[in-house]
Amino acid sequence: MNTTLTFIYDGECPFCNHFAELLELKSKIKNISLLDARKNQTITNSLLNKGYDIDKGAILLKDDDIFHGAEAINTICNQINNPSGRLLKLLSKVFKSNKRTKLLFPFLVRARRFALISKGVSTSLI
Repeated sequence: MNTTLTFIYDGECPFCNHFAELLELKSKIKNISLLDARKNQTITNSLLNKGYDIDKGAILLKDDDIFHGAEAINTICNQINNPSGRLLKLLSKVFKSNKRTKLLFPFLVRARRFALISKGVSTSLI
């Protein structure tokens, strides 16, 4: 059975957007879809109703499972094997550790917020 992955991220966040591009172009993950949460409000709102707030972190749908925030980043990085880019290789190595991901994730959320404020974009997708 093929695993289906859907990575939902904030397309206005330069960090989130770049990570999504790296996933698409250099991760060699098969069966992955990338969705910009801002352009897919129906899914974003549906996930919010289930308790998954995209403003608090990316969301990964893996078959019937939902991973959010640090858990989403850790899970997707554990799917990456032999990425072709140096940055993705470094990121996947760092975030394959659940402990490191949980430690670093609050800084990623703050960096997203700062980047959006700097761009004059709403930090809330809802």
